Amino acid sequence: MEFFRRAGGCPKRLGVLAGAFNPLTVAHLALARAALSQVSEVVFVLPKLFPHKPYHGAPFAERVEMLRAAIPNEPAYSIAAADGGLFLEIAAECREAYGEDVPLTFLCGRDAAERILNWDYGDPDAVTTMLRQFDLLVAARGGNLAPVPDCRHCVEILALNGEFDHVSSTEMRERIAQGLPWEHLAPEGARELIRQAYGSRQLGEDGIE
Repeated sequence: MEFFRRAGGCPKRLGVLAGAFNPLTVAHLALARAALSQVSEVVFVLPKLFPHKPYHGAPFAERVEMLRAAIPNEPAYSIAAADGGLFLEIAAECREAYGEDVPLTFLCGRDAAERILNWDYGDPDAVTTMLRQFDLLVAARGGNLAPVPDCRHCVEILALNGEFDHVSSTEMRERIAQGLPWEHLAPEGARELIRQAYGSRQLGEDGIE
């Protein structure tokens, strides 16, 4: 795990917000802010490679700069790159960087949580095994999380301060491409970098946002 910014001290519980950030949105920041009621540090993790998908949109280095610009003075936030893109791979890198004793909580939206919990991993015990290594803090966006047997104790619902069902990286890219207002979807500090990165190139999708 390569850090571009690291919070001081050792967290009692680490929140991991992994994504493509293509681009970063106000919903990402709302999720991180809300999670600080449950964790002592949030690390924004940008994978260097995505599982089964190429990079599209802004290059890796520009996405890192957008994260830096969006959270310039937040002492509980870190920014890092991971070599792997799967949650299990990212969890392993976090344990190596923070130590085996720091509990890990992955932060995500309802739709992402349902993909993770209901994915066919080829092993009926895969999800249970995975959730022994970390738990999930899920923002209830776009409806309630469908119950998953045997996983309830590892999944907690997180209320966000505001309405973010309409906010997504895809929506922002499409608005930029169509010349529609998009600034309300972007963190204020990163807007100019987003304008430069996405206003002048063909927009693509990474699959995870």
